[in-house]
This record gives sequence, C-alpha cells and structure tokens, in this order.
Amino acid sequence: LSICSKLCYAIGGAPNQVAGSAAAFFLQIYLLEIAHITPFHASLVLFIGKASGAVTDPVAGFFISKSRWTKIGRLMPWMLACTPFTVVSYFFMWYLPPFVSGRVAWYLTFYCLFQALTTLFQVPYSALTMFLSTDQKERDSATAYRMTMEVLGTLIGAALQGQIVASAHVSHHCTVNPTVNTTDSWHDTSSFPDTSDPLSHQAKVYMIAAGVIGGVYLLGIIILFLGVKEKDDPYALNSDRAIPFCKGLGLTMKHSPYVKLTASFLLISTAVQLEQSNFVLFCTHAADLRNHFQYLVVTILVSAAVSIPFWQKILQRFGKKCAAFGIAWMTPFAVMLVTIPNVILAYFVAFVSGLSIAASLLLPWSMLPDVVDNFRLQNPHGKGHETIFYSSYVFFTKISAGIGLGISAAGLEFTGYIPGICRQSNDVILTLKILIGAVPAILIFVGLFILLFYPITEESRRETKLALEALR
Repeated sequence: LSICSKLCYAIGGAPNQVAGSAAAFFLQIYLLEIAHITPFHASLVLFIGKASGAVTDPVAGFFISKSRWTKIGRLMPWMLACTPFTVVSYFFMWYLPPFVSGRVAWYLTFYCLFQALTTLFQVPYSALTMFLSTDQKERDSATAYRMTMEVLGTLIGAALQGQIVASAHVSHHCTVNPTVNTTDSWHDTSSFPDTSDPLSHQAKVYMIAAGVIGGVYLLGIIILFLGVKEKDDPYALNSDRAIPFCKGLGLTMKHSPYVKLTASFLLISTAVQLEQSNFVLFCTHAADLRNHFQYLVVTILVSAAVSIPFWQKILQRFGKKCAAFGIAWMTPFAVMLVTIPNVILAYFVAFVSGLSIAASLLLPWSMLPDVVDNFRLQNPHGKGHETIFYSSYVFFTKISAGIGLGISAAGLEFTGYIPGICRQSNDVILTLKILIGAVPAILIFVGLFILLFYPITEESRRETKLALEALR
C-alpha cells in the first residue's frame, strides 16, 4: 500500500469522528441547557439514538454481505450513498425548532437517523481494512493511519465545536449572592438568557458549528472515493460460497477470540463514552472549570492524536495484549481530578487521559483483523464474513454505550439536575464525580481482566499468517 492510499483511507473515516466527537462532548449539555429538555427525556434521546444505530449494524451487515461487486467495489457504493443524508440529519440534530412541546420527538428523530446513517457508513468503511491488502503488517499500518486521522478528527470536532459554542456556556451569566450562606449560594440572575429561543445567540452558534462539520463530511468522502481502491476477497476460491448472514452471526458468537475481544472492549468503550459525555458537565458544575472545558477537551485529544504512533510502536514491540493495559493509566488520575479539582491537575489528567483513549481507540480495530484471519483459517471455504464481524462488533459497543449514557442521564434526573441554573445540588455534583471517576475505573479494570483470556498471541498471529499464505 502506498502512503497516499493509506492517507486517503484514513481521511475518509475522519468526518464520522469529527461529528461523533462533537456529539459525544456537547450533545448532552446542548439538550439540557440550550433545548431545555429534562434529563429524563435527554436520557431517552441518547439511549434510543444509540440503540437505533446499534440495531442498524446487523441490518447493514446483512445487506452489505448480500451486495454484488460493482466497478467501484462492494463497499464503496454504500459509503457514497449515505453521506448526503448523514449531513442533513446531522444539521437538524443541532437545530432548535420554534415549537417547544415536540422538541423531544424532533431530537429523537434526527439523532436516530444520524446514528443509523453513520452506521451505514462505518460498517463498510471499517470492513474495508480487510480489502486493502492481504499483509497483516500493511493492514496494521493502515489501521494506525486510520486511528491517527480519526483521533485528529475527534480533536477537530471537539475543537471546532468547543470554540464555536464556548460563548453559549460562559460564566458571566451566573453571580454569587454573598448574603446567602449555604452551599447553594449561586443563583440565576435576570440577565440569564432565554436559550430556548430559536433565534438566540446560543442556538445560532450550535447551528453554525453543525454546518461547518457537515462540510467536513463532504470533503472526506470525496478524498476516500478518489484515493482508495477496493480489492475483492484475495483468499476466496471460485468454489467458495458466501456464508449466510444468520449462520455467520451464529458462528461469530461461538468464536472464542471474538467473544473475549468484544466483551472486553465494549466495557472499555462504555467507560470512554461516559467520560466524554459527562466531562463538560463535570467541568461546568462540579469542578468550577467552566472557563477551561474547551481547552481541556483539546488537551485530551491532542494527547491522543500525537500518541497513536507511540502505541503503534508499543504493540509492534511488546504485542497487542500487553499494549492494551496502557488503557488503565487514566483511571487513577481521573479519580484524583474528582477528589482534587485543581486547574493544573485537570490539564495533567487531560493529557494522561488522552494517552489512554488513544490506546482504547487503536487496539480493538488493530486486533479485530487478527480475529477475522483466525476465523478464516478455521472456516476456509466460506467468504463474505468480514462485514458480519465488524457490524456485530459495532452493534455490541453501541448498545453498551447507549445503556451507559442512558443510565448516566437518568441518574442526573434522579438526583435533581435542573437545566439552566448556575449551581446544581450536592447530589448532582456527587453523581457527576461518580460518573467521571468511579464508574469508568470499574468498567476499564473488568474489561482488561477479560482481555487476559484473549487467546491470540503474537506467535499465533504469525502462524495464522503463514497458514493463510499457504491457503492463498
């Protein structure tokens, strides 16, 4: 593979991460404080939206596995077709409609559409890794390029969104009332703007950010289409038959390496999602860092982007299972931030968290092709199983993340979160600390414990490669 091909492949997936990052960091606070939706309804939007994307994964995998080869490939037509609709649904997901009573239905509809359409892009795009090259090192290298660009995309999304919408969450809307000696001495003033007005400054800046990110989508798909050439299954013989989707799904669920990898990283990805979705709320209400949150987000993502090549070297030298335990670095520092909310410590925690997030993004997508190769070796006369693996993996991670986000938003509702006020109750602050510190730490350590039993080692990878070359 040429460097140009790897770069074009990597750039093609970046827009999904740009949009996903903006939604992960800002959608919850947008629903709560701009659209003035209750935490319970916000939890429904987040959970049902994630669930709709998850349900679309096996459906997309089924139809893509049935697709015939065209002049531009089997996977590329799906990515080209869904991109324009993704841009439209993304914009309306951040549009504040003039009516109030139907806003929950509005955001639920467009968030579900956006999640479903990004799935129709992500499944063929991630499966495309298997059709770039037959060489494991080349695929690992392409995955590293992809993860670097996706983390940069995450950085661009959070930075663009953060800088454009920062003025919607500035602190001068809140004043301290010195005459009240209680823990709830911050109160709203009459100058606090009505952000539920569709023409308000807060609503406008969110729509501007959505328009900019929508343009990034169109640029990414053009580069992907012009720079990447999809290859047909290089191991398939003329006599090989495509594995039926339902049968293939049953076989993947029985494949031990796949089950252990998926179980491990669905817990880890849920932990990362909880950190992302609650981080801005934590900085705003629990750590008195509301004027720093956009810079902390950028610190996390810059750290993640620059450390991807470092993790690629680590997994090449020490193996992928060993490198995975670097994900645990973030947990003690996150707990420190919760207990000692200091500005300098917050930036240090953001830097270390970025290192761990980079590992959590790179490793599952680097390990999944090894699982697919292992399955191919055990089922040598079947083909078309790649999209089954990728679609079902994304399905499980989205379902787990949706459950985690739904529970976290419901927890805020239960503890009395009130949208738009300057000072939340002590129960809400405690809930945010638990969602940022304790819960992700537990999920990460359980996920890494499961990964200890993952059976594919560096030696078995080499054996599989030799066996597949012999088959080829």
